[in-house]
Amino acid sequence: MFSGKEYIYEVNKEKSFSKAAKKLYISQPSLSTSIKRIEQKIGCPIFDRGSHPIELTDCGRKYLQAAEEIMEIERNFTQYLSDLQQLKTGTLSVGGSNLYSSYVLPPLITKYTKAYPQITIHLLEDNSAQLRNQLLSGDVDIIIDNISYDDTIFEKYSYKPEHLILAVPKHLSVNDKLQKYQLPSDSMMSGDFLKDSYSPVPMESFSQESFIMLKQENDTYTKGMELCRLAGFAPRILMQLDQQVTAYNITCSGMGICFVGDTLIRSTYPHPNINYYKLPAAQSSRNTYFYLKANRYVTYAISEFLKLIQSEVSNRH
Repeated sequence: MFSGKEYIYEVNKEKSFSKAAKKLYISQPSLSTSIKRIEQKIGCPIFDRGSHPIELTDCGRKYLQAAEEIMEIERNFTQYLSDLQQLKTGTLSVGGSNLYSSYVLPPLITKYTKAYPQITIHLLEDNSAQLRNQLLSGDVDIIIDNISYDDTIFEKYSYKPEHLILAVPKHLSVNDKLQKYQLPSDSMMSGDFLKDSYSPVPMESFSQESFIMLKQENDTYTKGMELCRLAGFAPRILMQLDQQVTAYNITCSGMGICFVGDTLIRSTYPHPNINYYKLPAAQSSRNTYFYLKANRYVTYAISEFLKLIQSEVSNRH
């Protein structure tokens, strides 16, 4: 009944028989025949072929749920055997947003591959919602994010704190009356801007300005909206984006204000066309975490990566 479950999984993932067939390196007629054979065995259709894109039926959702549990058991046992035989090989898939995949993960992965050259690393870049789903499905082993996930479903490992800063194009006249709040570049690079000697900017000063925001599932959006609400206004939003790097680049081009983490600013160095402002710590501070799916088998590859993370955290202290 579950022979060929990987076909069901791939069609549902791609929402297309033709795309799934290409990924599976088989012909579309062969794929369709295999799935019809499974449907005949269980006595009901798995896919609603009349929907566009193709969707699972209620029975199909139950089938896929059971299939994914079986696939995870098989994957965990295979990994257990590899570790038992002390092969010190395997794969590790790590995921993050464009920001973390571009600036935070590369040095960690470089250090890891130097220590464990026989382990193959896969780096996945996506938005938070997709990363969470792929962590649940087992398509990725570890992800890094600044969103708090459900502790009953995920295990988390604290990595480092992050602080939002307001980035404002220099050509905007609102900067003229806020010069005493503008942060020097070296204060952001060193982290000194967090000291009490630097005051948060009055957010109400920006009530008439336009903002570049992230989409609602992002923590940056949640914190930015709360900062504006506490200042007594709803921001005028020009556009909403998936990635902080994209929003920041648009702001650097002169189009709208954005909230940006100090991780990105330190990674790229403060932009000459931008004035930066400190925000109240209570609404702008957060932590970044590495997440694993709870109760999964922790392979040798994952275990050693977690040790590297913990070593990095210890060295900062």
